[in-house]
Amino acid sequence: MPEKYFVYKDIGLYINYISEVKNLSKNTSNSYQRDLRKLSKYLESINIATYHEIDDAICSGWLGSLYALENNPRSIQRHLSSAKGFFKFLKKNSLIDSSPFDLITAPKSPTYLPEVLSPEDVSQLLNFKPSDSLEIRDLAIVELMYSSGLRVSETANINLEDFEEEMSFLRVLGKGSKTRLVPIGRYAKAAIDNWILERSKFSNESNALFINLKGSRLTIRSIQLRLKRLALKQGLPPIHPHMLRHSFATHMLESSGDLRTIQELLGHSSLSTTQIYTKLDYQHLVKIYDQAHPRAKK
Repeated sequence: MPEKYFVYKDIGLYINYISEVKNLSKNTSNSYQRDLRKLSKYLESINIATYHEIDDAICSGWLGSLYALENNPRSIQRHLSSAKGFFKFLKKNSLIDSSPFDLITAPKSPTYLPEVLSPEDVSQLLNFKPSDSLEIRDLAIVELMYSSGLRVSETANINLEDFEEEMSFLRVLGKGSKTRLVPIGRYAKAAIDNWILERSKFSNESNALFINLKGSRLTIRSIQLRLKRLALKQGLPPIHPHMLRHSFATHMLESSGDLRTIQELLGHSSLSTTQIYTKLDYQHLVKIYDQAHPRAKK
């Protein structure tokens, strides 16, 4: 898309604003930028040259074009959120008087319940004796992610100095550059202790907790691949890292029923995000009921 097109410069200003001022993650900023460039390309294709030419019909037409390209409802919701945020920014900076997106609503997307492992699956995944340095590291990664409900990005970014209270707690840098303190279970602590001893055998100057054999910080992709490999080795279907986080939250809710604490541990800014796990817990209760009650529907 040529830089001379009128929207392009303002998109750059907006992306800089959400990155530098609102501290949104690089991945989020990149997603917004891609969405807004699609909008800019659409406006250019229908010969829109100024902001005041954009009305709700044009906004709806853009969403329609996304449908035509077979974007799913969740993707269209994100595109609309990107556009609403951008035009709100333009209005705040007096570049427009009102936003044509104010009255535009996105399609409702179906609720997809997260995939979780059973406690038995988790035990099977972790029930192995490491045979080399990589497996010692992998066991520490999986134990920590399940113990503390970490995102894979948070796990990759852990540094040695992030532990507190004799490694009973971990300072985690989450989404939006928000820091939270999470406890570490005894199995995870033991696995991390073993890895730190093994880690000292490698020649490296990195302060990253999890490193590769060359001494560099382990990437998100590497963690994903190692977890998949471990799951297959342990006789389980492929597992992605977020399943450990979902499993942590679900198992905690089944045992405690304390949604607010789980929200804090996961680093969710809104309780509504955490409430998805109540649906999983409800499914668990229904399953137990169906199995146990003599008059339950089989």
